[in-house]
Amino acid sequence: MKKLTLATLVAAGTLFGIASQAHAGTTLDAVKQKGFVQCGISDGLPGFSYADASGKFTGIDVDVCRGIAAAVFGDASKVKYTPLTAKERFTALQSGEVDLLSRNTTWTSSRDGGMGMVFAGVNYYDGQGFLVNKSLGVKSAKELDGAAVCIQSGTTTELNLADYFRANGGMKYTPVVFDTSDQTVKGFEAGRCDVLTSDQSQLYALKIKLTKPEEAVVLPEVISKEPLGPAVRQGDDQWFKVVRWSLNAMLNAEEAGVTSANVDEMLKSTNPDIRRLLGLEEPKGTVLGLDDKWAYNIVKQVGNYGESFDRNVGAGSPLKIDRGINALWNKGGLMYAPPIR
Repeated sequence: MKKLTLATLVAAGTLFGIASQAHAGTTLDAVKQKGFVQCGISDGLPGFSYADASGKFTGIDVDVCRGIAAAVFGDASKVKYTPLTAKERFTALQSGEVDLLSRNTTWTSSRDGGMGMVFAGVNYYDGQGFLVNKSLGVKSAKELDGAAVCIQSGTTTELNLADYFRANGGMKYTPVVFDTSDQTVKGFEAGRCDVLTSDQSQLYALKIKLTKPEEAVVLPEVISKEPLGPAVRQGDDQWFKVVRWSLNAMLNAEEAGVTSANVDEMLKSTNPDIRRLLGLEEPKGTVLGLDDKWAYNIVKQVGNYGESFDRNVGAGSPLKIDRGINALWNKGGLMYAPPIR
């Protein structure tokens, strides 16, 4: 067998490096060329991605897409949205139909390791729960033995449900499976099932779609970890970093007290962290292939993470969800972003 010389290895490494560099940034280049970000979102989930009567999309997941557009183009409106069911979402990303998924999608080892995709961060820490009609008289999920359960296909909730019932004395249940979240809530309201299970954030969003939301209650149990966040195709490090740092910029802005209302005043700040965030000191946007004002544009046009949370799912929204574990790390939550430096 022919021995590989040092020169051969160096040459091979050089060629590999050139090939890698040629591949890097292909999504960012394509996005810039077409002039917008194609973002895969959920098919109508209030608070996360939802179109109003005029067709305008809003939500905490939509804001991730808008933040990326602000970073790339300096214009948060340069986004086109593709509503996707749970079953459609991964194929749409893998095929290149969308540039990223920002669609209340749980980060798991199998998805991260074996589906040609990588998660760029977490924009909402969630957990699976149960929604029941108050007339059922149930106070705990452990009282659901023999229940019919409405569930959306193609989600982590199917396995979580099976695991929970098996772990709690082998309780029995009858799954009633639907393709979309809207179908699950309609099935629940029509009496097709006794209980609807999904991520708790979805349960609060679906509850307000009921004709009589006051007659339904979310049970106290949280049976799983569901870190939700944006995902991109594997193998394009530059685009992955643009998506990751667009989310990180929103988190760092909240921690620094920089908001859409005061960001222009903050340009006068002498705080080094704020000056780096706003592109006034190194590192500049070139390290990500972006303009130096990339993070400024995100905060100015979309807001920091706290602003997005409050208006979409928090105190300023119909959902009224507490920050809880989605508070910043220095306020008792899990939200933490690496520094911009």
